[in-house]
Amino acid sequence: MNQELQADQTGLAKEIALLLVLSTLWGASYSFIKIGVQSIPPVTLIALRTLIASGLLILVLNWRGIALPKDATTWRRFFVQACLNSVVPFTLIAWAQQTTDATLATILNSTSPIFTFLLTALVTRHEVVAGRRLFGVGAGFAGICLIVGVQALDGLGRELWAQLAIVAATVCYAGAAIFGKGFKGLEPIVPAAGSMICGASILVPASLVFERPWHVTPSLESILALLVLSVFSTALAFVIYFRLVQTLGSVGTTAQAYLRVPIGVAIGVAFLGERLSVTDLIGLACVVAGVAAMTLPMRRPTPKGKPGQ
Repeated sequence: MNQELQADQTGLAKEIALLLVLSTLWGASYSFIKIGVQSIPPVTLIALRTLIASGLLILVLNWRGIALPKDATTWRRFFVQACLNSVVPFTLIAWAQQTTDATLATILNSTSPIFTFLLTALVTRHEVVAGRRLFGVGAGFAGICLIVGVQALDGLGRELWAQLAIVAATVCYAGAAIFGKGFKGLEPIVPAAGSMICGASILVPASLVFERPWHVTPSLESILALLVLSVFSTALAFVIYFRLVQTLGSVGTTAQAYLRVPIGVAIGVAFLGERLSVTDLIGLACVVAGVAAMTLPMRRPTPKGKPGQ
């Protein structure tokens, strides 16, 4: 019994370590994007990101012996998922980070659980409107208003529209989380690969038409940032994510939402030299509190007569 308990604790520690790795990979992605867009146009950067990541995910599928579906209905769903989960939000964030710091992008984009809850409550109306969740919604929106609202008061500052674009990307992620529940019959990595393939098929032609990437002369730093973003923060992160869905359940899917905020902010401050204003710090505290309130598991009431369960 002790050996089984020790094995369970060791396995749990390994999964929690992977959770921290996932939070770091996704938290660092905003810094990689910030470096990438310095010399690579945003659509081209995201097109290459999805192209490289989809190629790597296909290799993982082949290695695991999993085949992609062939029916048109499933691929139409992959197309919709791609628009919600990569094409639109990836592009908006990359465009926005030409002027917005990675730290603020990390904070604003971490509010996806709040928008997911709101969209789910409005569309399917099956979410429990508990007091803690109402607090989470209020705190999250207060944080967004503190960060974005200050720019609005500053004569429509240069970062206002970029920050609003990040918020719009966050709403897209919320829609993707709801729509993605329809892929329950598939291995989790299959819709990830399928949606990445669809995303690349949209973004690569868009890049060729609108940005003419053959005229681009990217810096070595931007190229390295693109490769790290594609390999680690996209392909590897998805593999870890889908493992955690199976092993940690809701913890693997939600805990990273607030864990990645301090990690992403710390990376932006340490490696990009970014700084947060007092208002931004207050907004950060509100967002972290709000997202944590939304994503931490709700405690189930103990049945009467069964105090030990």
